[in-house]
Amino acid sequence: MRARLVAFAAVLVVAVAGAVFYVLHAREQHADAASKAPAVPVGGDPLAVSARPHLVFRSTAVGEGYGMVAVVPLDDTGGPRAFTDAQCERVYATRESAICLVAKRGLATTYEVKIYGPQWTQVSDKPLTGLPSRARISRDGSLTATTTFVYGDSYASPGQFSTRTHVSPTDGTGEQFDLEGFQLVTDGKANNSVDRNLWGVTFIDDDAFYATAASGKKTWLVKGSLSGKRLESVRTDVECPSLSPDGTRVAFKKRGDLPNGHWRLSVLDLRTGQVTETAETKNIDDQAEWLDDDTVVYGLPRTGDGVATSDIWAVPANGSGAPRLLVSDAWSPAVVR
Repeated sequence: MRARLVAFAAVLVVAVAGAVFYVLHAREQHADAASKAPAVPVGGDPLAVSARPHLVFRSTAVGEGYGMVAVVPLDDTGGPRAFTDAQCERVYATRESAICLVAKRGLATTYEVKIYGPQWTQVSDKPLTGLPSRARISRDGSLTATTTFVYGDSYASPGQFSTRTHVSPTDGTGEQFDLEGFQLVTDGKANNSVDRNLWGVTFIDDDAFYATAASGKKTWLVKGSLSGKRLESVRTDVECPSLSPDGTRVAFKKRGDLPNGHWRLSVLDLRTGQVTETAETKNIDDQAEWLDDDTVVYGLPRTGDGVATSDIWAVPANGSGAPRLLVSDAWSPAVVR
């Protein structure tokens, strides 16, 4: 017994030492990357910037401000970013409010959803189950939607992950909706599959919305109703929809014949059913946002420079032109007018 205790203690010491080494090594790498990375322009009052049409995003520039929510004017997206006090994994905002999915890292990482008012003052927070993935607010600011991974960590393999998507009143009162409990109709038939998943809400109004449904190896764009607690498929192979400002089109990621874990940024015309592939040919794993009725914006991880960061890009919605860098070292864009 004594020998076993000694052996266990030795293993424990090695494990703790390894964990400490890993943390210190990670910090050293982060500090080294921060010292080599070009500085992003910083400055300004976030409240003053937020009074104008602006872009809200999560800053991914290494160093001070990493993970913080920043804002830039829409007419100067490459200019200095003004930092708020919010720190998020995923953020979305309207003129009235903002939603922030937060990771509280420690010995055991926990997650929260925080709601902010128009002055970037926190008004509520509550626990969040699972890894933060998607967040949206209805156009009138009355509803929020969150998607988290309960297990697994990507949408790459249909049927190999589990999501939870909730729609809640922004003010914390009224009914909370879990989309898992909604009636799902796909291709004209009731879908009661145990492996079904729902994610990526985009609001039409304070009752209707679009989202993604998946079962087996198939995905659908579904239209939902909160009052009816019902989801009905509109079209197959549509993931992470984002409704255009004029309500006529949906930007989404399309798999098509691409391998698992790869998608093409495309646009669906809801009136005609026509799908247009944008000029962005890189793999897009994001819920896009609309800069205006003609332009789609999205986050794209950066590769090749040894730094784990991302940038926000813009591309015409009609398939013309070419992608252009909108904001460097940024993620999770939200356009506020």
